[in-house]
Amino acid sequence: MSSPVYPIFTDRLVIRPITEHEAAFIVELLNDPGFLQYIGDKQVRDLQQAREYIRTGPMQSLLDNGFALHLVSLQLKDGREGQPIGVCGLLQRDFLPSPDLGFAFLERYTGQGYGYEAAMAVLNEELQSKPIDCVMAITAKDNSASQSLLKKLNFKFERKASFADIGGETLVYSLLNPTNY
Repeated sequence: MSSPVYPIFTDRLVIRPITEHEAAFIVELLNDPGFLQYIGDKQVRDLQQAREYIRTGPMQSLLDNGFALHLVSLQLKDGREGQPIGVCGLLQRDFLPSPDLGFAFLERYTGQGYGYEAAMAVLNEELQSKPIDCVMAITAKDNSASQSLLKKLNFKFERKASFADIGGETLVYSLLNPTNY
């Protein structure tokens, strides 16, 4: 197995590890109405809190697990990275036995296929570079858009659950024996 190669370029996106330089975007994303409704309030309100969130979240996950949430940006016509629109990647949650596909996009960029495009690229890259036999995903029971995306990605509904870290009823999905995307 090889190491994942980032950045990933798709037809419309650039996907790469998040750095502290994205603190302003992280403040915006984590306080977006859709994020607050479906994922929850991470209590990140300023640049200092965002930098800490990035250091202890995505950057630490990359060091500990070899995978993390990554920044998803629009790709400019000349191939350069443009406006950040969301995050997508794998996480390792304490309460799940397998890596978890996570994604979040600013509301103004939802419904345009960016989530599917980013998730396909991330899954393809990560599954080619790591011996992962199951990828999980969780979503709020009222988040029909995320549920539809997971089904389109061939994730299967597994069960309803309640996790102390999240609160409320959560839907758990899994992708067993994933093949290349």
